[in-house]
Amino acid sequence: MAIIGDRLAGLILSRYEWNDLGPPPGYEGIGKLEVLFGSSLLDRIRNKTVLDFGCGQGREAIEMAHYGAAEVIGVDIRDELLAAARVNQKASLVQNCTFSRRYETQVDVIVSIDSFEHFDRPDVVLEEMSRLLKPDGFVLFSFGWPWYHPRGGHFPLFPWAHILLTEKSLMKWRSQYKTDGAKRFGEVAGGLNQMSLRKFERLVANSPFKFETFEQVPIRVVRPLHCRLTREFFTAVVRGTLVHRSQERTS
Repeated sequence: MAIIGDRLAGLILSRYEWNDLGPPPGYEGIGKLEVLFGSSLLDRIRNKTVLDFGCGQGREAIEMAHYGAAEVIGVDIRDELLAAARVNQKASLVQNCTFSRRYETQVDVIVSIDSFEHFDRPDVVLEEMSRLLKPDGFVLFSFGWPWYHPRGGHFPLFPWAHILLTEKSLMKWRSQYKTDGAKRFGEVAGGLNQMSLRKFERLVANSPFKFETFEQVPIRVVRPLHCRLTREFFTAVVRGTLVHRSQERTS
């Protein structure tokens, strides 16, 4: 879909310098979990064993452990993030929370926050989640920005730069500031799998799960324009609940 590359892309990008993007607005003064899933989340996880899949630095895992989960296990594939999570856990004094690269026991609840746009093989992740989730359990997910969001490429550039400029030109520009050698979006630290809303819907449709709830939260300033036709471009956050396809939930 990108239409601008080579010299013209280089000329445009020469006007910018890399600055790591901070977290999206909206979480100031309140827990991220409550913003994303509402205050009822704590009741849903109370006395449950919870797996935080793609836990990062562990802040949400520690919060869930602190506010009523029986046990929380944070899982991530990046050792530097797990090390930071353990430091945060020690500082919090929370005891019912651990962090690891893998976990093999079934749990009541799986939580995935800001991870599905980064998983290298999200289809495999869904299969693994299904294996680790008890038959009557559920998955709470939230991610954003999706790929066609104005900043869905996670580049500190103008809106939709990742759509208009070629991957080659963007990664060449990025290499001036980052030394990881990444040449594709999927090779950057943490990965970037170009997860659109439609792609996520297809993944779930072909997985052992089904949607119990599925919400597409619009960008505030264009909320009146958010509809089926514009949702890919004007959705800020995707969130909802997954259950096993064979499960009939009544609550």
